[in-house]
Amino acid sequence: MDATYFGERKEYSSWCIVVARDMYKKENLWWTFTTRETTSCYLQMKDDLRELGYTVLSVTGDGFGGVKTAFSGIPYQMCQVHMKRIIIRGTTQNPMTEAGQVLLALGKELKNANSYVFKIRIRKYFKLYSSFLNEKTLNIESGRMEWTHREVRKSAISLVNFLPALFTFELSDKIPKTTNSIEGHFRHINEISAVHCGLSRKQKEKFLSVIMLVGTIAPNKKKLKELL
Repeated sequence: MDATYFGERKEYSSWCIVVARDMYKKENLWWTFTTRETTSCYLQMKDDLRELGYTVLSVTGDGFGGVKTAFSGIPYQMCQVHMKRIIIRGTTQNPMTEAGQVLLALGKELKNANSYVFKIRIRKYFKLYSSFLNEKTLNIESGRMEWTHREVRKSAISLVNFLPALFTFELSDKIPKTTNSIEGHFRHINEISAVHCGLSRKQKEKFLSVIMLVGTIAPNKKKLKELL
C-alpha cells in the first residue's frame, strides 16, 4: 500500500492516488484520489476491501503511520528499501564519521539479515556509539544545546523505532518485505502521465483510473463504460 503524488508537493497544489496492490497477482485491488495520505483514507481502504470480499493477511508499507494505524491487528511489514533510504538521508552515501559509516553498512546489510542477527548488531551499535549519538553542541545563535550529529542520530532512532516491523516477513513467505512492486507500478504510471502533462486534474484522474483498471483481474463492464 502506498501513494504517488502529482503536482508540486505543497499545500493546495498537489494531490495523489492511494493504491492497494497484490504483489503476486500484479493486481490493483483498490485506489482513490485525494489531496494527501491520511489515516482515514486507509481506514476506508480497509473497509472497502473487506466489503469486496478480500481478507487482508498482511500489509507492507513505506512507514506512513496511518497505514499501521488503520490496519491495526494485522501483520505490518516496513519496507526495507524505504528503511535504507531513511538511513541514507541521515548518513549520506559517503558518511564522514565512523558511526555514520557503520549505520550505513547496517542499512545496506538489512536485506540479507535475519531478525535475530540484526537485533544483535543494533544493540552493539548503540553500545559503541551512544556517546556519539547523544553528543550536544551549543548553538551560539539560539543559546541552546543541540544534537551535534542530529541527522545520523535521527536515522539511528528511526531504525530502532521501525525495527519491530522490519522482519514481519519472517512470519510467512507470502509477506513482501518491500514495496518494490507498487513503486515499479507507480514509475510506469508517472512515465505515461508525463506524456500527457497538459491534462487537468479531473482529466488525469480519469486517465489514471483506466490504467488502474488495466491492472485489475476483472474490471466490471459498467465501470469500464463509465471511464472509457
